[in-house]
Amino acid sequence: MALHGSGFLCSVSNTVDITSLFGGSTRLLHLPKSYPIHCNMVSARTTFGSGHLKLQNKEPCSRIRPCCVKREDSNQTADVESVSVDENTLKQDLEIAIQEENYVDAAKIRDKIKELQEDNKASVLSANARFYQSFRNGDLAAMQSLWSKSGNPCCVHPGAKGITGYDYVMESWELVWMNYEFPLQIELKDVEVHVRGEVGYVTCMEFVKTKESSSWGAQFVSNVFERIDGQWFICIHHASPVDI
Repeated sequence: MALHGSGFLCSVSNTVDITSLFGGSTRLLHLPKSYPIHCNMVSARTTFGSGHLKLQNKEPCSRIRPCCVKREDSNQTADVESVSVDENTLKQDLEIAIQEENYVDAAKIRDKIKELQEDNKASVLSANARFYQSFRNGDLAAMQSLWSKSGNPCCVHPGAKGITGYDYVMESWELVWMNYEFPLQIELKDVEVHVRGEVGYVTCMEFVKTKESSSWGAQFVSNVFERIDGQWFICIHHASPVDI
């Protein structure tokens, strides 16, 4: 995920100077000196078009610090724990039923586990759909609400190194969206979803086209979600450019 279409060139020190290759005004985005576009220079070919994105951090590596924001406790925590306990209890009951050769009950328990897992997959796919809706519309407020604020979420835009920390990830989306007209055209193919306990992930081929470009950019994407207080939040977005 990150942008292709109208190409642009930028360099990062304390501010980002972005000039559209299709004409238009130069815009400045103020970033912290510790903005973690890791040491030296990252050059990312924008596969939504022919432009290039260059992000340069002239500060030493020692100044780079991850951003960690704690999430407030929620009264939904008990519900989440009960869901997890239910699944674990069902798995234990299944083992007991099999050991006792009670295959009728074992089949019923297996069906209940499958239903619960399918519900979790549907919830992760719904969170993934909301992510792409905010991406398509360039909706920063929606994007901010979808990302996990606990730990160190990570975002890897096509061809660039990873950006870690909630605040830095949000600034990166603001940066790559600056010179585009919305909505973008986004299509997903080969979508697969997997859930393991409190973690789920979606893999897919992502195709993006901007209004300024006549070609589609293609990325293979992995989106990882974690369940916090009963809701699924994205914690890792990794997009790798694919030639088409």
